Amino acid sequence: MSALKRRNVPIVGSKHLLYRTVRTFTTRRDHFYAAVAPDSGETGLYGFEILKTPKGFQRFVDEAIERSSELISYVSGMPSSTEIIRAMDEISDTVCSVVDSAELCRNTHPDRFVSENEPTSYAFVFIRFSENIVKDPGSVDIFPASRIPRHIQHILRPIYRSTCGTSKESMGSVNNFKEKGFRITTDPGTLSSVLQWASDDEVRKQSYIQGNSVPRANLGVLDKLIASRHELAQIMGYKSYAEFAVHPNMASSPVVAMSFLLDLSKIVRPKADEEFKAIKIFKESSGHGFGDLEPWDEAYFTGMMKSSTFKLDSSVVASYFPLSQCIEGLKVLVESLFGATFRHIPLAAGESWHPDVLKMALHHPEEGGLGYLYLDLYSRKGKYPGCAHFAIKGGRQISETEFQLPVVALVCNFSASRGSSSARLNHWEVETLFHEFGHALHSLLSRTDYQHFSGTRVALDLAETPANLFEYYAWDYRVLKTFARHYSTGEVIPQKLVESMNGARNMFAATELQRQIFYALIDQTLFGEQSSSSRETISIVADLKSQYTSWKHVEGTHWHTRFNHLVNYGAGYYSYLYAKCFAASIWKEVCLEDPLSMDAGSALRAKFLQHGGARDPSELLKDLVGDGVLRHSNGGIVPDIDSLCEEMKLV
Repeated sequence: MSALKRRNVPIVGSKHLLYRTVRTFTTRRDHFYAAVAPDSGETGLYGFEILKTPKGFQRFVDEAIERSSELISYVSGMPSSTEIIRAMDEISDTVCSVVDSAELCRNTHPDRFVSENEPTSYAFVFIRFSENIVKDPGSVDIFPASRIPRHIQHILRPIYRSTCGTSKESMGSVNNFKEKGFRITTDPGTLSSVLQWASDDEVRKQSYIQGNSVPRANLGVLDKLIASRHELAQIMGYKSYAEFAVHPNMASSPVVAMSFLLDLSKIVRPKADEEFKAIKIFKESSGHGFGDLEPWDEAYFTGMMKSSTFKLDSSVVASYFPLSQCIEGLKVLVESLFGATFRHIPLAAGESWHPDVLKMALHHPEEGGLGYLYLDLYSRKGKYPGCAHFAIKGGRQISETEFQLPVVALVCNFSASRGSSSARLNHWEVETLFHEFGHALHSLLSRTDYQHFSGTRVALDLAETPANLFEYYAWDYRVLKTFARHYSTGEVIPQKLVESMNGARNMFAATELQRQIFYALIDQTLFGEQSSSSRETISIVADLKSQYTSWKHVEGTHWHTRFNHLVNYGAGYYSYLYAKCFAASIWKEVCLEDPLSMDAGSALRAKFLQHGGARDPSELLKDLVGDGVLRHSNGGIVPDIDSLCEEMKLV
């Protein structure tokens, strides 16, 4: 699951926050740039002149604090209310420019460095959680090498061990041999491949257990995060962090969020149970015994079932999605929907943090420049392990004639090497790219007076809606045929292949929806009201899995310790499911008839995307789709689930 990196930095205590944030980047001062020496460029990182060296972050902070202090002094003089609002927004813009730039640098810069002596404060618990995931991915050694499918051996590390044996040639004498095996590093990407393709039950079992038992250090980190957030909530007058976090959103309270999740769970459970039974029967019929269906069986057997039913070959599908063509697909979208064009533009010396980074400018023939997008799409050591949209600078109206253009970065971890003709995406990677692009468009097309409401700076349970909506574009043949072409022949992707892809996608849709509900329930429970007798998070997660999914918990595992969304979306993960419902309604009512029409694009932009967080989210949705898109419940707002249930054939 991808992440949306968004931040509304509180002004109170901003000086303290800024100093602590950039400590990460000023601890080590050598080798700041991978490709450009500090004194050879015309600009600094992300186009900020001040960021030509790591020391620039400290100056960036000092200047931000100085400017914020000036603005605070100005506000204390009690100017007009309009001037106060503009001054406060400039403070927000000043602080966010520093913090958001630092956050992007921390997650993507190849020479980033986090001090081993970071404080365990609330802010730096965030960093430690993510760092532990990267540092401790876990590993399993498998012998002999033949137990690993040949087509995934290239992603694993070969290892050798000495063995004793006899041969006819040695007349019965004992000889030492080097037996080849593989070390499976159980990071999420590699683990996913092993669980999907390894026919050896024991290989899958060992890999699953190891991959879901690291990093153990995050059990303590998560405990500190929960305690810190609970303390913060109580200081702010709330019973729990969930109450504090959900209050400003559409749901308005954990009661409403939990009620929504539990209602959806009841609706999806019968079909999810049916899918579970179907997988179990398939396992038994394929000669793998009559034992229980285990969690490490899911990906392998569902993959086999999809393949046998729809005759899909993932390598064939990927052959139609060269990354360069997928980027062209994004260009097709913006031109068809919004009449705008993406243009590749050269990076100034010193602007980029890695040679793989691309930069594009979004331009409209009548409106001129709309914003800038950095693309950092390839995996590399030490990089943020997931996919995310990062804001660098939010849009805002500076004067009657001048608008500050938004600058954002889209970060992914695709496996193909830079510039390789083999840079082809699996379709789930295409879907992820379109998801993150939805976030980017939300930022780039926003035209708000104030930076604080720009783009994705919206109510959290609305924020994922554009991203979920644009996932639909990655599955629609009318869209795919405009850019999905075979990497060697240029053949347009066949319609029958896309139909099979959609059939396979829907085959276990209830199981996947149930999984997302389970994730959201974990999030709400961990950050909900704390009982007097504290329970280990492992026990809480195990109980929730047994109660709300068709699958059992594996003793000793703690998958949630590398669920980064507990950090990024604390008490807000339910928003993905809100977005899934809202996106289903928008797609059906606005986009389905002609997804690439200018009419659809104009409605999306004028009634939704351009407003960012400046309008009430419920009014935005009703204006775009109609009153039926949501309903009121217990003082809060929940999505209408009819479109999603109809789409998934749940009713």
